[in-house]
Amino acid sequence: MIDLRSDTVTRPTPAMREAMARAEVGDDVYGEDPTVNRLQEIAAARMGKEAALFVPSGTMGNLVAILAHCQRGDEVMLGDKSHTFLYEVGGISALGGIHSRQIPNQPDGSLHLQDLEAGLRGPDVHFPPSRLICLENTHNRCGGTYQTPEYTRQVAEFAHAHGVAVHLDGARLFNAAIAQGVDVKEFTQHVDSVTFCLSKGLAAPVGSVMCGTREFIRKAHRVRKMLGGGMRQAGVLAAAGIVALETMVDRLAEDHTRARRLAEGLASLPGVTLDYGLPATNMVFLSLSDDVPLSAKQMAERIKACGVLVGVIGQRQFRLVTHYEVDDSGVEQAIEAFRSVLTSLG
Repeated sequence: MIDLRSDTVTRPTPAMREAMARAEVGDDVYGEDPTVNRLQEIAAARMGKEAALFVPSGTMGNLVAILAHCQRGDEVMLGDKSHTFLYEVGGISALGGIHSRQIPNQPDGSLHLQDLEAGLRGPDVHFPPSRLICLENTHNRCGGTYQTPEYTRQVAEFAHAHGVAVHLDGARLFNAAIAQGVDVKEFTQHVDSVTFCLSKGLAAPVGSVMCGTREFIRKAHRVRKMLGGGMRQAGVLAAAGIVALETMVDRLAEDHTRARRLAEGLASLPGVTLDYGLPATNMVFLSLSDDVPLSAKQMAERIKACGVLVGVIGQRQFRLVTHYEVDDSGVEQAIEAFRSVLTSLG
């Protein structure tokens, strides 16, 4: 079965499984798990930050970061198509009492500086104080697009000039860096905190890492404990994360190449439209034209019978994500599955 629903479906590599089996462990709540500590040191150095914190998921990482930056009643500005706003269960409001101000995402996932400036709250007692801006890179719901280091710098300079911090949801930040041929530090040097996922394209089974100053991570450590994220002998998970950072980053370029080939093949089929053109990274978004007499869900069921799983994200829309378990033959199988089903409709 070729699984294109998400890069979260990736299974740990043999090297990760071996590292997990051999991992030296301790009690991480006491700070005594040497493998977790090593992962955090590697991640912090990779991001150019002073310290890091291993968390179970990207959603928890973003939540912990926002709770560490903000107090109850503060306001965070974030995109109206951002993952934190759409897909993280409203945790910042439900658990943190933090107000969100949704700024329109542009087609490339960015937030216009003029929109941020218009959204910035003044000192009026009627307003929640603006405390944080959240960026997302790559941007999931804007087609897997990426923002540039220069854009990140501009937002950070604007924010810091107004006493506002910047958090970067960098779940797929390495994809953004690889696509632009730059080091991740080109992005992270400008922001106050960053979270990146180990369990997507990097293929580790569990976890994300949040990075920032030592003082920020100290606050975040307490918040993680409050949320139930204190893990004990977590070195068995961190070991896979170390292998992911050491062996899986550069090969993300292969996923981007295959996503482009997948998009080109699907675009050649009648009844299929690419929603964002050729992919910027590893995500392909497409829709069925009006003359296809099937919904996306019905189409997905027929494609599944051809041995391919795809993500349905709308009545007539799909998201397909390449990853290390999808090789060239898998891409061709997916294209042929779509072709076969569309041809069968007459």
